[in-house]
Amino acid sequence: MEVHLVDGTYELFRHFYGAPRHRVGGREVGAVRSALGSMLGMIESGAHHLAVATDHVIESFRNDLWPGYKTGTGIDSDLRGQFEPLEEALRAFGITVWPMVELEADDALASGAAACAREADVERVLICTPDKDLAQCVRGRRVVQLDRRRGQIRDEAGVVRRFGVPPGSIPDLLALVGDAADGFPGIAGWGPKSSAAVLSRYGTLETIPPDPAGWDVAVRGAARLATSLRDNMELALLFRRLATLRTDAAVLREGGGSLRWRGPGPEAGAVAASLDAPQLAERARRAAP
Repeated sequence: MEVHLVDGTYELFRHFYGAPRHRVGGREVGAVRSALGSMLGMIESGAHHLAVATDHVIESFRNDLWPGYKTGTGIDSDLRGQFEPLEEALRAFGITVWPMVELEADDALASGAAACAREADVERVLICTPDKDLAQCVRGRRVVQLDRRRGQIRDEAGVVRRFGVPPGSIPDLLALVGDAADGFPGIAGWGPKSSAAVLSRYGTLETIPPDPAGWDVAVRGAARLATSLRDNMELALLFRRLATLRTDAAVLREGGGSLRWRGPGPEAGAVAASLDAPQLAERARRAAP
């Protein structure tokens, strides 16, 4: 079987800014309507085993590690008000939801992918998000990333082509170059090219020789880069911890088979009506096995 693991927070943001707004009783529901319809589209296209991971709250344990880590500050109230309604709508339509509180949706995706990959009857896991953080979870051609908007699948070779390093070095790469979306700046002087060149040779932060004279890879400004990393190694290791996804979230207790979609629940009609989208319930009924 194939398992689709979807970044629900990304989907909600994508549809909030890309789909028409729609208010019902003074409440904005356009992103929920559109995201739910998109999940039904996946089912109609043959995604029989799927789960959607969400950030039930924006903050996580990482905010305790780094004060600049991303928060919910500045999120449009109409968007923030659709986080829980999306979870409720997905459940009503029979779709497995993993709402994260202490951890993040990315951690749930990483945990679910790792668990499914250990099952012999899982042929492929598709992590449905373009987020570069999830590239660290890719394994060969069995655990891949799917950018649904562009229709692109990225396997392990694709990760190397895109970032210049294998999946296991993605957290180290992000530690050096930083991640503006997550709110940490990286190490001064280290850019994507220099970071990829050095990590493609040495793999991790700790195995980069502190003396650039020992580097057997040509990088411009090697002495300056080595000094910057040596002076900021503790910070780099912290940034790597921020970028490293957890795989111990208890999201998949009964195996990948438990993610099989069996049709909408009895409350789907009422939820669809509350979204002013009765057609969604009808689509779900038609798609039910």
